Amino acid sequence: MEGERDESAFQVSPGRVSDAVMEASKTGAVQTLENNLTNLVKRNSELENQMAKLIQICQQVEVNTAMHEAKLVEECDELVEIIRQRKQIIAVKIKESKVMKLRKLAQQMANCRQCLERSRALITQAEHSLKENDHARFLQTARNVAERVAMATASSQVLIPDVNLNEAFDNFALDFSREKKILEGLDYLTAPSPPSIRDELCTASHDTITVHWTSEDEFSVTSYELQYTIYTGQTNFISLYNSVDSWMIVPNIKQNHYTVHGLQSGTRYVFFVKAINQAGSRNSDPARLKTNSQPFKLDPKTAHKKLRLSNDCLTMEKDESSLKKSHTPERFSSTGSYGAAGNVFIDSGCHYWEVLLGASTWYAVGVAYKSAPKNEWSGKNSSSWVFSRCNNNFMVRHNGKEMLVEASHQLRRLGVLLDYDNNSLSFYDAMNSQHLHTFEVSFLLPVAPTFMIWNKSVMILSGLPVPDFVDCPEEHQEGMTTLCRQQESPYVSGMKGCH
Repeated sequence: MEGERDESAFQVSPGRVSDAVMEASKTGAVQTLENNLTNLVKRNSELENQMAKLIQICQQVEVNTAMHEAKLVEECDELVEIIRQRKQIIAVKIKESKVMKLRKLAQQMANCRQCLERSRALITQAEHSLKENDHARFLQTARNVAERVAMATASSQVLIPDVNLNEAFDNFALDFSREKKILEGLDYLTAPSPPSIRDELCTASHDTITVHWTSEDEFSVTSYELQYTIYTGQTNFISLYNSVDSWMIVPNIKQNHYTVHGLQSGTRYVFFVKAINQAGSRNSDPARLKTNSQPFKLDPKTAHKKLRLSNDCLTMEKDESSLKKSHTPERFSSTGSYGAAGNVFIDSGCHYWEVLLGASTWYAVGVAYKSAPKNEWSGKNSSSWVFSRCNNNFMVRHNGKEMLVEASHQLRRLGVLLDYDNNSLSFYDAMNSQHLHTFEVSFLLPVAPTFMIWNKSVMILSGLPVPDFVDCPEEHQEGMTTLCRQQESPYVSGMKGCH
């Protein structure tokens, strides 16, 4: 019995279980209702805010409408007043022209009347002479009358001008057809449509960009405004545009093109064009344009004495005949170091040039600091970076270390891309659009293009636009990294046959 009592102490009646389930269900339902109510209250608050904004906009529409209606009446009244004033002015001009013409005609009529009276008197006198029967008296008077008639005839031709029908206002017209068309076209002014930058018409040099654009309703445009800044790779143009401090602005442009001067060489820029009139303004879509590379030539002051440069300083050729050239610290001077440098030092931007290699099979092309030694090969020190060919071997060289690179023995045009701002120096087979190697360099000083040959000759092509196959490094960075990784191999020193 005691055990049964103990067991019954742990038993729960079905009613109490039902109450617990109901309580749990109620708690869940309350929680769900509270969450839904919270969301509904929040949504209701958002709707109230939206309604308040809509009411505010409606009120603003009423205010703006009243303002524009008043402006319409004011402008039309001004037009009517202008027409009234012009009517009075033109009416006065007509009356003045009438008085002047009538006065001139009256003078002509008086002259004609006077000539007519004289002619009539002479005619009467001549007729009276013709009736004279006395021959002596007739001969005496006829000669005198004949002379007077001849003189009167001649003077009448001078004094009486030809009658000009234009004096009767036949050449005067009131033509307001153009003005009527203008008045019939009166309408409220809207902001002009966004202009469109024509990339295919835009041109560039190493320090200028000429931007061309078109506008669908250019007759409603009062002026244009050109805005530009250096392109940093940011694709969110709205955020970039809102960075006001970084933008250069050229206001009040009247034509559909403009040339910007003083730009950095080999640099990408973003351009916007804004079309403006009294009603407002609208921006074009952004256009990314770039300046060309910095043009340069070979600097004769740096050329090895056994190198001959062309007159335009774009071609260098090995010449074993020793020429009389003064020795300076700038000149390449080591035995076997037949080098020359470009006549520029680059410290910013993205620059591309090509080297026409011809039949040369032994050369080195790259960049170097001004402090790089001139008595040794480029790439033998920490101040120079080069791509080189030594007969059948292609390699890159820096700080005395060399790395083999795969390249075609038919390589005839070597492209060099110096992206100073992004710390890279890349080499390409320009004819086959093939990447060969990229140095990642944290440039500390300005660098000059550097060239060395050991046979034949090479030619420099500088100031070129960056070709499409190497353009936009931010878009091709992943592919470039893959190419570089494929070519990674340990540096080797002392390549035989190259020293």
